[in-house]
Amino acid sequence: MIQSQFLYRVYYEDTDLGGVVYYANYLKFFERARTDYLRQLGINQSQLAKDENLIFVVRSCLINYYSPARLDDILEVKVEIKALNPASIFLNQKIEIQQKLITSLEVELVCVDSVSFRPKKIPNNLKNRLHV
Repeated sequence: MIQSQFLYRVYYEDTDLGGVVYYANYLKFFERARTDYLRQLGINQSQLAKDENLIFVVRSCLINYYSPARLDDILEVKVEIKALNPASIFLNQKIEIQQKLITSLEVELVCVDSVSFRPKKIPNNLKNRLHV
């Protein structure tokens, strides 16, 4: 599957007192990249929730930290789909600065009904877009 990359700048609000990205904020950068990746594939999550009552929720994630990012760094956030199951998507994500690995994430997203939050199969029209 194709890997996509998105660039984000580290702002003051992303850092702790030492000027280093606060550990939980890496998840925000990963989330932004996943959302932008889906948009790039023509999948609008708010429209999906409105029209089909479907949303994607994080079921699990494993994050590893290798080196800190700091104020004003430009983060290269990469997204790659590793596997698709009937109701879930497995992704690998990385944050790099000038090709140096900073953080990595393995995440499982589950497709659920936006009212009941019960798992639902990913519709074929979405699966086809995700097989880029």
